[in-house]
Amino acid sequence: MQIFKEKALLTAYLKTIWDKNCAIGFIPTMGALHQGHLSLIKKSILNNDYNVVSIFVNPTQFNNSQDLEKYPRTLERDIEKIKTVCPGCIVFAPSVDDIYEGKTNSISFNYDGIENEMEGKHRPGHFDGVGTIVKKLFEIVQPTNAYFGEKDFQQLQIVKKLVSKNNLKVNIVGCPIFREENGLAMSSRNERLSKTDREEASIIYKTLVTAKEKFGTKSAKEVTKWIENSFKKNKNITLEYFEIAEETTLKTCNRKSKNKKYRAFIAVFIDNIRLIDNISLN
Repeated sequence: MQIFKEKALLTAYLKTIWDKNCAIGFIPTMGALHQGHLSLIKKSILNNDYNVVSIFVNPTQFNNSQDLEKYPRTLERDIEKIKTVCPGCIVFAPSVDDIYEGKTNSISFNYDGIENEMEGKHRPGHFDGVGTIVKKLFEIVQPTNAYFGEKDFQQLQIVKKLVSKNNLKVNIVGCPIFREENGLAMSSRNERLSKTDREEASIIYKTLVTAKEKFGTKSAKEVTKWIENSFKKNKNITLEYFEIAEETTLKTCNRKSKNKKYRAFIAVFIDNIRLIDNISLN
C-alpha cells in the first residue's frame, strides 16, 4: 500500500500510471470508514487497474463549525480497514493547507438549480464546497472512474452535473446504500450516536419503506403530511425535512407522472447529530 500526504508526491507517482494508460478507480471519502465505503472500494477493484482512496475532511462543505470540529478523524484505523479489502490501494490523506494552498475558500458553481433543493436549502454553500474539493481531487488523481454512494443521492447528482458542465473526463459510478442490520444507512456520523440512539434511528428507514408503500396509492402531499405527523409524535428525533422529488431535477413532486422516477429524501436530528437517507419510490 502506498500512502501519500502531499499532492505533489502523489502526482509524481500517478504519472507513471497515467503513462501506462491504465484504468484508475477513485473513491473520495472524509474518513471514518465503514462497510459502505469498503463496498465502494470493492466495486472499484473489479473495474480498474489501480485504486485510489482519498481521506480528507473538507472544511469548505461544512456550514456548521461545530459539526466540522466534531467530525470523526480516524486515519490509522481507516488505513487498516482499507488493507483488509485492497492491500494494494493508493491512499491520499492530505492536509488542508496542501489542498487549498493557504486559501481555504470554495468556488461558486452553477448546477442548474439542483444545488438549491433539499440539502442546498438547509446547508448554504455546502455544494460549492463539495464541487470545489471534488474538482480539485479529480484534477489531482485524474481517475477513469469515481465511486459515490447513493446515501448522498443529491451529492451524486451534483457531481454528475459538475463533470458534465466542466467536461471532466471521468465516469461517475453511483453505488447502492449500505445499511446496518436495523436498516440505518451507514454513515461516518453514526459513530457519534449512542447505542440507544443508534437503535432509535432505525425508524428512519422503516418510515421511508412505509412512505414508498403509501406512494403507490396516495399523492406526494399526502405521504409528506403523514411523514411530518409521524415525526411530530417522536420526542427523540427531529425532522428537518422530508421531500419527494423527481430524481433528475430534484424538484419537489406536486403531481405524479408515470414517465418520471421519484425518490424520497429525509434529514433528521438525533441528539444534535444530523442524519440523511433516501429511497427510490419506483
